[in-house]
Order: sequence, then C-alpha cells, then structure tokens
Amino acid sequence: MIALGGGWDELLAPLFADERYKKIREFLKYEYGNHVVYPDMYDLYNCFRFTPLADLKAVILGQDPYHEPGQAHGLCFSVKPGVPLPPSLQNVFKEIKSDLGITEPNCGDLTKWAQRGVLLLNTTLTVREHRANSHAGCGWQWFTDEVIKLISRSTKNTVFILWGANARSKSKLITGEHYILESAHPSPLSAYNGFFGSRCFSKCNAYLEKHGKQPINWDLNE
Repeated sequence: MIALGGGWDELLAPLFADERYKKIREFLKYEYGNHVVYPDMYDLYNCFRFTPLADLKAVILGQDPYHEPGQAHGLCFSVKPGVPLPPSLQNVFKEIKSDLGITEPNCGDLTKWAQRGVLLLNTTLTVREHRANSHAGCGWQWFTDEVIKLISRSTKNTVFILWGANARSKSKLITGEHYILESAHPSPLSAYNGFFGSRCFSKCNAYLEKHGKQPINWDLNE
C-alpha cells in the first residue's frame, strides 16, 4: 500500500485502485528490476509527501524526470544538493531574480518550495536512465491528468503554472476558481520566446494575496 499522508491518500485512492494504475505498477516492477530508472522508487511520490493538500497554493507542471544519474528525486525541475544546475532551472532562477529581486541560489533542490505549498508535479513520474520520455507511454499521462482534475475540483484559488506546450495542453483539465499562468518553457531553446519577462512568480503571489492566502516565499536562500 502507498501511504502519502497530507490528505493525498483519500484524494488519490480511486486512482490507486484503478486497473490502469495496476498496469503502471506492473510496468514499473519490470523496469526497476531490469533497468536503471529515475527517480529512486522511494522518491517517486515526493511531490505529494512534501506538500500536504491543505497547504497547496500552486502547481508547477514538468514533463518527465531528469534522466541522468543523481538528478531526479521526485520533484519537477528540482535536483539533489550538489548536482550542477540544469539549464532550465538556471533560467527559472534568472526569472525569479528579475521578477522578485531574489538572489539566485547555488543549489537546485526545490524541496523548500514543496514545503511552502508548491506541488512540483511531472506529467510522467519515471524515466529510464539516459532516455528522455522513455516512460511517457506507460500510463502516467492518465494518472497525472486525473491528479490535475482532482486538485482542480477539490481546492479553490490554486495557481497552476504551465511552462511549455506539454504543460499548457493540460489547461483544459483545470476547472473551478483557479488561476492559470502560461508561458514558454524555461529551456534555453524557448526561454526567450516568452518565459523571460513572464513574471509568473509575482503574479502568482498577487493572486494568492488577493484571495486571502499567504504568498509563497520563492527564496531558496532562506
């Protein structure tokens, strides 16, 4: 049995009981048993474990985990302490500095964001080493689409931050009283096409404050 805590077990119980999820589990048993897969299976659901549902303020959608050794640990865009910053994450930090004046951190571990109410959800939760998108067709898309729907139905005034075409395609799943922030992906290939200057971090906080919620502290140096 998966035990996530923080209100997620009750919300996600129908998904974990679904036959489609059971097929994902069988696929993962084979993959973890026969290949190197990221993140470590014990880190797989960290995005839920670190962000209780009642504390949820914002959702950032990634695509699939980093596929090189030592990087992925269950939070989208995040890398473990001591791992060099991936280019996309460097650009995220540049935009935060431009938007909020926050000094760029040296560490790419985003656990503090998760603990401050930011769900860092990849649309595919696992990947085989050195092979980007290698698990995209195993059923995770169904699972995470349903997670997005459940969050949108079960919470109010949540900010959904969608970077890039993959994430932006999920906007149709979001219903209810929420705020959707869309822009280009922070990848070096697209960051200058609308990510830089999007000011999504200050816009997120302004919306939260307008609806009586505490703004998110995006400063990883604190």
